[in-house]
Amino acid sequence: MVDAAAPNTGAEIDSQDIGDEPEGFPGGPRDLSVLTEYADHVAASVWSGQERPELKLSSHGRKVHHLGRLGPTIEDMVAGTGLSPLIACSIDTGDRGLISSFVERWHWETSSFHLPEGEISIMLDDIAALLHLLIVGALHDFQPLCTDEAVLLLVELLMVSPEVAMVETGQCGRPYVLLQWLQDIYQGRCQKQHWTAATRAYLLHLLGCTLFANKSSTHVHVVHIQVLRDLTLAGRYAWGAAGLVHMYDQLNDASLSTSR
Repeated sequence: MVDAAAPNTGAEIDSQDIGDEPEGFPGGPRDLSVLTEYADHVAASVWSGQERPELKLSSHGRKVHHLGRLGPTIEDMVAGTGLSPLIACSIDTGDRGLISSFVERWHWETSSFHLPEGEISIMLDDIAALLHLLIVGALHDFQPLCTDEAVLLLVELLMVSPEVAMVETGQCGRPYVLLQWLQDIYQGRCQKQHWTAATRAYLLHLLGCTLFANKSSTHVHVVHIQVLRDLTLAGRYAWGAAGLVHMYDQLNDASLSTSR
């Protein structure tokens, strides 16, 4: 029997407090069942005082505008793909502080930014309103390419020789091409009035500078040219949806503490 009048030593309270000690990260999530990869997130490093170097910020606006005004024939074909709005969306410079702040608050497990006011995310409607791209339409199943397959695509769709295509992909070391190389191909096809090949080169360059930009800041994956094989059908694709998925993937990478 326990004497109700006996003084409380606090032992029971201390034992309960220790058992209920919350798990997780200081200043971060207590319930790790949702943000399962928080230990590798940049926010965990920032909270512990391990500041990472500033993110490298690349803006491709000047590359897009460097190609100049499109001729009537190419302009009509670009408009038919539904990608013309991307030309006006290109910017010359960006706000590194603003972008870094959002990156530090992005969590791939929830695909959202965790802000003091709550969670927010970028939705398909935002893409349609800001980029004016289709968010409903056909989806292309991009399959991984080997370098040899990329060479064949470049030869067929950009009208370059196998030797030129092999040299370019060989220098990149992967099924990628340089954005500068695409500028040269575009200008060369325009001079020879090969308008369809010139339009494909222009569009692959545009996609590499905007919708499908990557951390290299200099390369674009050749796989994207597959949907430009028939330019009359390219306008039926849900470019906005594909771009949103790509942006989520890039935010996931950028939010890691090891990413620069």
